[in-house]
Amino acid sequence: MAETTQRVLRLLSLLESRAVWGGPELAARLDVTERTVRRDVERLRDLGYPVQAERGAGGGYRLGAGRRLPPLLLDDEEAVAVAVSLRLAATGSVAALAEPAMRTMTKLDQVLPPRLRGEVAAVAEATVALPGLAAPVDAETLMTLARAARDRVRVRFGYAAREGTLTDRDVEPYRLVTTGRRWYLLAFDPDRDDWRTFRLDRMQRVSASTFRFTARPAPDAATFVRDAVTTAPYLHVVTVRYDVPAAAVRDRIPGTVGQVRELSWAPDGFGTEVVVGADSFDGLAWHLITVAVDLGARLRVVGPPEFAAVVAAYPARLAERLDAAATPGA
Repeated sequence: MAETTQRVLRLLSLLESRAVWGGPELAARLDVTERTVRRDVERLRDLGYPVQAERGAGGGYRLGAGRRLPPLLLDDEEAVAVAVSLRLAATGSVAALAEPAMRTMTKLDQVLPPRLRGEVAAVAEATVALPGLAAPVDAETLMTLARAARDRVRVRFGYAAREGTLTDRDVEPYRLVTTGRRWYLLAFDPDRDDWRTFRLDRMQRVSASTFRFTARPAPDAATFVRDAVTTAPYLHVVTVRYDVPAAAVRDRIPGTVGQVRELSWAPDGFGTEVVVGADSFDGLAWHLITVAVDLGARLRVVGPPEFAAVVAAYPARLAERLDAAATPGA
């Protein structure tokens, strides 16, 4: 009996690892006859696993979707990954997922072997979630948009612009992009005949329609969202360079703030280029100068000239402000 159970579990693991398996392949992997494979498939079906069988060329056995979720067979690394992910979800940015994640984590913890429970506990003890950095997103909104993008149906929602103006949108959803702090939707807006990005935390009354659309050639979602959040919304776009590695600069200028890239040719040593948007030169100059000071790096302004002038004058202006702050009664 123990041998049969081990073999059935091995069969399940194989079915989970690939979309389709031929009967002879499974028999060879399990070192049994095809008749035994068919009996073991029936055992899995009795346990609730929806194993489908297809005849003919290209056919075989596949693990399909059933009416209820059957037990999952996880190896050690997968079990730890799921447990850690659930702990993160319990303190994450998706609203309404914290409680289900906690319940699922409790169930998983009950069946984890002691050695794996210790690994998960070690990660949990060493991890602290800092609240307030992520914009909360409604879980139902996230699922509605994901299903609509998968099924290629248009979605409707109210959207609050940065200045607070509320408009009704009817768009073709393509991709969801997360920056860690926020979720964005890349969609084609037929009313504006252009691609747009939308922050999920600014959406209201999200609903999927029954109107299907034909997929269009879409831009790279990550690149489009990055450009949309770092430069497009702002009055000014600035380019600067530092003489330190790009990795060090990315630690202080994340992808949601500016675009950081390493130049392939930089004989002058200024090998890291940053493109960033802002509505005010003054605040941006302070931020970029602070990065240079923190890194012990040199800063060079590529453009525009107006920003270069602001940066050049900043030390004197800062000295004036410090003198004024230190003067009694000033």
